[in-house]
Amino acid sequence: MTDALHDPWPALPYEPWKDTLAFLQLELQVLGKLRVACSPHEPEWAHITLFVGARGLTTGPVPVALAGGPGLVEAEADLLAHEVVLRTSSGRTRAVPLAAPSVAAFHEAFLGGLRELGVDAELSTMPQEIADPVPFPEDTRARVYDGDSVTRFHRVLASILPVFDAYRGAFNGKVSRTQFFWGSMDLAVTRFSGDPCSPPPGADLLLRETYDYEQCSAGFWAGDARFPAPAFYAYGYPKPDGIEHATVGPAGAAWNDGLGELVLPYDDVRSTAAPAAAIREFLDSSYAAVAHLSGWDGSLCRD
Repeated sequence: MTDALHDPWPALPYEPWKDTLAFLQLELQVLGKLRVACSPHEPEWAHITLFVGARGLTTGPVPVALAGGPGLVEAEADLLAHEVVLRTSSGRTRAVPLAAPSVAAFHEAFLGGLRELGVDAELSTMPQEIADPVPFPEDTRARVYDGDSVTRFHRVLASILPVFDAYRGAFNGKVSRTQFFWGSMDLAVTRFSGDPCSPPPGADLLLRETYDYEQCSAGFWAGDARFPAPAFYAYGYPKPDGIEHATVGPAGAAWNDGLGELVLPYDDVRSTAAPAAAIREFLDSSYAAVAHLSGWDGSLCRD
């Protein structure tokens, strides 16, 4: 863990920790369900995401009913101490280990912690955006938890966050927060043109509310079966004609037919002398390509 904490861009190969990643995804979905159940609705699902903190990923303050009246609860997945810390505005706390034997065991402990704090919230028990989902209480399969890889993951997110936030701040138009989507396990930031658009044909509720306005989204994810390596991505919606042939930087960035996105491998970034500058080049050049091909207002971007 010491190396991961001191290296701002540690190695994060997908294969050695893919089972831990799958487990962590389901645990973070349990936290996300707290926001789904209790947070007021926001456009493009901004009310359900998690946020990068100094020690992990957090729901931030979530409005709930506590004994004596309204209050707040926060659930933080501390990826350094490897526990979920539950805190309420009444000053009470509970901790739930992330290294649980199963998803069901973690889910039960999480709900138990909420009850002990006086938080009465009915949370959905069904995972989202994964193949063959099993309700959390029924997922008793033995799981593995590699704490070193989890810490490395957080260290990468913590290094990326300032770059994404600076890119976000350089935009005059509507822009999302830098937020972590627990369904797909990616840290993302989205710029919007300001013009509405139609979602994809046959879109479900998730996609209808995600793709209701023209946008350029960029992010980072740790890899999956389709692309088994950590990488940065960017895409425009609606997909601009000719984006497959756009020139984006830095070296290593290119269109990926399988993903349907512009992709920059994380290993290409961490091997450069200035990783943060390489990420920003990818963000800026990808946005420039999407905005140009989509005919967006050039004054939206300040630099």
